[in-house]
Amino acid sequence: MNVNANNPAGETAPQAAVAFDIRHISVEQLAELGMSRIAYVKPVQVDGKNGFAIHAANGAPMALTEDRDVAIAVILQHEMVPALVQ
Repeated sequence: MNVNANNPAGETAPQAAVAFDIRHISVEQLAELGMSRIAYVKPVQVDGKNGFAIHAANGAPMALTEDRDVAIAVILQHEMVPALVQ
């Protein structure tokens, strides 16, 4: 059975937006906000060497690179939006 019969190119359909009242957002919901779309790049020092850490929107570490441009390229390759943090 071809699950992509109606979509031969294999493109994914846009996800429906979830409605919620932003004034009553929980800490957990806030941490998950942007999880699949935003990644943060932060300059760090590891073992005395400068580098750039890539973190998910909830702060979870995802990767470490030696170069900021490489960190941004990795994020873009994963179809996410980079955000720089100082």
